[in-house]
Amino acid sequence: MLIKIPKKSALTAADITDEAVYLQRRKLIKTMGFLGTGALLGSALSQTANAGFFGSDRANTTQFTTTPLSFTADKDNLSLLKTPEQKVISHNNFYEFGAQKHQPAELAQHFNVDPWQLTVSGECDHPITLDYDDLTSLFPLEERIYRLRCVEAWSMVIPWIGFSLAQLLQKVSPKSSAKYVVFQTLDDAKQMPGQDDRRLGGGITFPYVEGLRIDEAMNPLTLMSVGLYGKTLPPQNGAPIRLVVPWKYGFKSIKSIVSIKLVSKQPKTTWQQLAPNEYGFYANVNPKHDHPRWSQASERRITSGGLFARNRIETQPFNGYGEQVAHLYKGMDLSKFY
Repeated sequence: MLIKIPKKSALTAADITDEAVYLQRRKLIKTMGFLGTGALLGSALSQTANAGFFGSDRANTTQFTTTPLSFTADKDNLSLLKTPEQKVISHNNFYEFGAQKHQPAELAQHFNVDPWQLTVSGECDHPITLDYDDLTSLFPLEERIYRLRCVEAWSMVIPWIGFSLAQLLQKVSPKSSAKYVVFQTLDDAKQMPGQDDRRLGGGITFPYVEGLRIDEAMNPLTLMSVGLYGKTLPPQNGAPIRLVVPWKYGFKSIKSIVSIKLVSKQPKTTWQQLAPNEYGFYANVNPKHDHPRWSQASERRITSGGLFARNRIETQPFNGYGEQVAHLYKGMDLSKFY
């Protein structure tokens, strides 16, 4: 089923991120020390956020092999998919491969994604385990061009490829006791050096855990992505399968998932445990609720151009997807439930 985004949230050619930046990087300062909690964590994260907004437009090659996918194109935004194929993703937050923006693209190139197992279990009647081939064959794949908004106040527009999370959850028949969905990233320090080195991995306790309320997970916009730009995901972007929740800050869209579990109680997520005063469970894009270090009123849209390119735009509530998701939070104080 192709999900059509209403016209109000439709994107224009000016919105889509040029792969020159999305797939390229600027070398960041390599002096960031161990990331603990509190002020030290904030200072280091601010360095990486501010230093790497815009990278070089030069082409770069990677050793990891991606493959073309068969999918239904996003017909509403098909004309936007004109970025050069040879430019590879490099501006990433993926702490399992390093806390600086350039490190995941450099350190993940030998990541092994086949074989892979993704289990869907917990409060459901028909738990299942999917292997690598199932990820791209179990459901018809479709393209979704979504805005991505990072809590660090930069943003992108990305043509993801995948299937609705609701399809997967319906397949396992959730019980009435299933109120939340918990996601977990692969736990493999041999492949993910940030898990083995707290200095490299930002002081995070791994494996990485995220969660959604069941109605958020079942929303038609919530995507399980297996690719972008027409091909399977590169490792720095969460190969072989990741979550994409376009109305929430990017850290909610967990990468390289091996476990999805339906549970009755709200889980503690990774960033909540590390800095609960800064990262809440909901993480909805909210221009009226600032992060302690970053104003959320506006964002720097990463497009083509160099370090000093001007691409500052106003941030929209729910990242512009309010028509589809605002009803999920009716009556909630979104500054209290941040």
